[in-house]
Amino acid sequence: MNAKLKYRHELKYVVNRQQYFIIRQRLRSLIKLDEHAGRSGEYHIRSLYFDDMDNTALYEKLSGVRDRNKYRIRIYNKSDSLICFEKKIKFNNYVAKMKEPLSRDQYNSILAGNYEVLHQLDKPFMMELYRQLTQNLLRPKVIVDYVREPYICRSGNVRITFDKELRTGLNCIDMFDPGLSPVLAIDDNLIILEVKYNEYLPEYIRAAIQLDGLIQQSTSKYVICNKYLKMNSWEDH
Repeated sequence: MNAKLKYRHELKYVVNRQQYFIIRQRLRSLIKLDEHAGRSGEYHIRSLYFDDMDNTALYEKLSGVRDRNKYRIRIYNKSDSLICFEKKIKFNNYVAKMKEPLSRDQYNSILAGNYEVLHQLDKPFMMELYRQLTQNLLRPKVIVDYVREPYICRSGNVRITFDKELRTGLNCIDMFDPGLSPVLAIDDNLIILEVKYNEYLPEYIRAAIQLDGLIQQSTSKYVICNKYLKMNSWEDH
């Protein structure tokens, strides 16, 4: 484990709408909405996931490999004001994240296959991305799109999110394509509940979420959207 990274616990569950309403009602009396949520209490997330020619990230997840990495470019509310290239690191039951901001021009260059924009010797993570794209042939695979309702609790540094309307961009890999029309990749009645925390999860939050009554899932939005893409590509043939 890299000691410099901030590793956190991450628990994932899939809940239905009824469970969501009950849990959300309990949480609202205990913790606050994340200030980034805005007036609606939600914000939009769109990610472009990368994988190599062997789809290593996909198959490691499906095979239950415990320690693994995923690379993605992420934007918020369909805006290019904040574009980040991220690496999500899974180690045992912990997760950590590395990220570096991109300009819109850098994003466009990467999509066009010009990876020299990442060759920045003073930025180790940029150099890692450069090597992944040039040597390991990491390439854009699928767009993952959803709406997030986030809550935070300072005690234990807890973050609880409800991710709704999970959609895939199918064969489109440009997150800013005006013609992009993502389609639902999961039953609209299902919502992904994620619980992230540092050292401990306060008991009153554990009780409010009814964690003892929920079944933990190894849910990956990337896998769900990738499998949907492959299934529909097969049907098209």
